[in-house]
Amino acid sequence: MSRSAHPAGPRHADVMPEGHYTAPPADLNALDPKVWARTVTRDEDGAVTVGGIGVTRLAEEFGTPAYVLDESDFRARCRAWADAFGQDADVFYAGKAFLSRAVVRWLKEEGLNLDVCSGGELTCALDAGMPAERIAFHGNNKTAEEIERAVTVGVGRIVLDSFQEIARVSHIAQRLGKRQRVQIRVTVGVEAHTHEFIATAHEDQKFGIALAGGQAAEAVRRALTLDGLELIGIHSHIGSQIFDMAGFEVSARRVVQLLAEVRDEHGVELPEIDLGGGLGIAYTSEDDPREPHEIAKALGDIVTRECEAAGLATPRISVEPGRAIVGPTAFTLYEVGTVKPLEGLRTYVSVDGGMSDNIRTALYDAEYTVALASRTSDAEPMLVRVVGKHCESGDIVVKDAFLPSDIAPGDLIAVPATGAYCRSMASNYNHALRPPVVAVRDGAARVIVRRETEEDLLRLDVG
Repeated sequence: MSRSAHPAGPRHADVMPEGHYTAPPADLNALDPKVWARTVTRDEDGAVTVGGIGVTRLAEEFGTPAYVLDESDFRARCRAWADAFGQDADVFYAGKAFLSRAVVRWLKEEGLNLDVCSGGELTCALDAGMPAERIAFHGNNKTAEEIERAVTVGVGRIVLDSFQEIARVSHIAQRLGKRQRVQIRVTVGVEAHTHEFIATAHEDQKFGIALAGGQAAEAVRRALTLDGLELIGIHSHIGSQIFDMAGFEVSARRVVQLLAEVRDEHGVELPEIDLGGGLGIAYTSEDDPREPHEIAKALGDIVTRECEAAGLATPRISVEPGRAIVGPTAFTLYEVGTVKPLEGLRTYVSVDGGMSDNIRTALYDAEYTVALASRTSDAEPMLVRVVGKHCESGDIVVKDAFLPSDIAPGDLIAVPATGAYCRSMASNYNHALRPPVVAVRDGAARVIVRRETEEDLLRLDVG
């Protein structure tokens, strides 16, 4: 039977370890600063510390699994993005990556705006004190109730995603006696060099209105005629986990071309463009992400050049980093439960979490690295697969990595770069309890999202 025809899927047809054609790291105890949060180091006893607190203490106080978030790093990354783009651009943190009331307060204090894509995220933002005018509301199928609340509280912009939504938002705004600021999300026909499921700018997908066939131009035409809408610009998003700026260059060129067509047809120069987010982070040492100042300069140069060529004034740029801010700031702390060597293959290291706290490996075939966190070791490296405790063969956290061969039950291991999407996409599969998020800063640790309890699960079960 061929690998692709295996009845359990191609993952189960893999017999020999795949993906590791280089030698293991020279030092298994080293912590690559490109992958780990900025205050992560090892103490004199060899244990991983973050914000001056060791993981053993964190595990004793808060339990495992737990997401451990470096608050100082998060704030520093917010400031880096704000400083890189300056006063003439807007940075919207993409709340879908990870959102909590504490995070909203940090964003507010560090001068960033916030992008939400559901009524729940909007509620969290408002409850934590984010001014409504600093909120953008996304989504491909916003309900009438969500739109009405967004318009009522006065969000700074609603990103329109379909012809139906253009009419719906206008109708609701007019009924409420408002004129809502909006952008139109267009798909520009650029497929970012990323995973198929998270490449969003090609036409055959659910987001946006296509430039192809004049659909985006018609959307602009309609929006400009409706009294309930104030069209302020065009929005484009080309994918996620992007390292190559070439896709943004093509996208910006096509968006600017649309702006020129709008000027020529309607005599209006739209004042803003939003180039979305999706900039990649380092999940492993092989990844090479761009710094915020590099991204800001590249995007600014691209837009300025294209606008000059089209004879347009340069619009105000918006960007939406989410993963690029929160992703590197957190790691997930696990306790090892079982170690199962498979002769001639690899060793399976089972932890007390799994796909309920990190679905990305199963969903996107995402790659992570892992480190022995509670101690150092001089043992020989061993090829491992870190797996969870769920009743699912695809319950994999780290597909292939090296750990010391003396790894044993009771050891703490840590998986870095789990700040984005892991808690946001966490589930109660097998009635698992979602882990807490513990923020650490300057020698102090506090829970910002508490661990679920069995009482939480039963409270929703009204049967």
